Amino acid sequence: MLSRQFVREHPETVRDAIERKGVTGVDLDEILEIDAEWRELKAEGDGLRQERNEVSSKIGQLKQEGKEEEAQEAIDRSQELKDELQDVEERADELESQLEDALLELPNIPHESVPTGEDESDNVERYREGFDDLRDLPDEVIPHYDLGEDLDLLDFERGAKVSGGGYQFIKGEGARLEHALIQFMLDVHREQEYVDVLPPIPVNSDSMEGTGQLPKFAEDAYRVGARQDDDYDSDDLWLLPTAEVPVTNMYRDEILLDDDLPVKHQAFSPNFRREAGEHGTETRGYVRVHQFHKVELVNFVRPENSYDRLESLLDEAAEVLDRLDLPYRVLDMCTGDMGFTQAKKYDIEVWAPGDDMEDGPDCGGRWLEVSSVSNFEDFQARRAGLRYRPERHESADYLHTLNGSGLAVPRVLVAIMEYYQNDDGTITVPEPLRPYMGGQEVIEGSEKIGESAVGAGEKE
Repeated sequence: MLSRQFVREHPETVRDAIERKGVTGVDLDEILEIDAEWRELKAEGDGLRQERNEVSSKIGQLKQEGKEEEAQEAIDRSQELKDELQDVEERADELESQLEDALLELPNIPHESVPTGEDESDNVERYREGFDDLRDLPDEVIPHYDLGEDLDLLDFERGAKVSGGGYQFIKGEGARLEHALIQFMLDVHREQEYVDVLPPIPVNSDSMEGTGQLPKFAEDAYRVGARQDDDYDSDDLWLLPTAEVPVTNMYRDEILLDDDLPVKHQAFSPNFRREAGEHGTETRGYVRVHQFHKVELVNFVRPENSYDRLESLLDEAAEVLDRLDLPYRVLDMCTGDMGFTQAKKYDIEVWAPGDDMEDGPDCGGRWLEVSSVSNFEDFQARRAGLRYRPERHESADYLHTLNGSGLAVPRVLVAIMEYYQNDDGTITVPEPLRPYMGGQEVIEGSEKIGESAVGAGEKE
């Protein structure tokens, strides 16, 4: 969140951020009015408190001097001041609560280097990798959703039967390939000096607020044990939408030492999101689903180092694709598409050649986002109370947080199924993954199970 002082002193900067990020439903003028009234009441309260202390200190002296009438007047005045102070403090507390809630609705300020734009069409392509030496592909690449069903790797129909739309079974060699991807990613990031964390899956509302998922994105999260539209308490539980939430909040309301920084954690987790986008080719199959696996990279750094760390974090996430020889591009996200909490964000998009999209590369296919690499500066740190002490004798200051997916597993799996596809409908296992699959080089699929597999129809 933004500090009260920053909002108070730089209202036009905040107003510009609201407009450039396309945030609606926020009344900055009302926030400033609440803050002004709160400050007036705090000053009034300080004056009343000082006057009451002065009056109270005279009561004993007046009694000692035998001035009972004046002493009683002082007692009466002290009680009046106490009542006035109570009214002022109650109103100030009420305004402070309103102010805290309102500040949670204000977006982070975009870094000066972020391109201005309204939507994804205004993002700036920074560079591409892997397109100079593409492998030979079949004349017609089968989309992953068809190939996955043909080889019995993906089962969307049974996933929907068990859990509803947006869920799936990953089966046989498909499941084995996904496990291989996860272990490979974790090993790559261990080489980059990341420390592993296995986080809890349910997270409380305070944690969701700390990273910015609440209150703005409550409708996209899965709530545990309550109706989605009920008011939530600080200890209500949610299924984590990303491991960013529990890992960032590990040190909530703590003070780290300068010697601790930078902290680099990686966390594998399942992730749960209610939003699944519109139906159609762009979201068909294993591209946008309600449950998926991801390796998340979370960094805690000194403020002066955060933008150098952002560039390094981008390289660390992209290294997975470099080693797998998967073509990809990096986008510098514009203000209207970068998100509520970020100060600067890059997206990494892998190339999947199975479906031709209008915004795909010249060689056909489409882009699939596999990572968002973000610098939040002190925005999350203020919400979560994440501080560090530059020197042991100095006061604590807010640190900077960064994170990036390293990577989102389903879309990397999709890219492998389509880019490493062979003319005979098999899939070549990328060489770095073979040690994790017992040396297996080619995925040939397996026979399907059930009467429906041989066209006999469903069982009665």
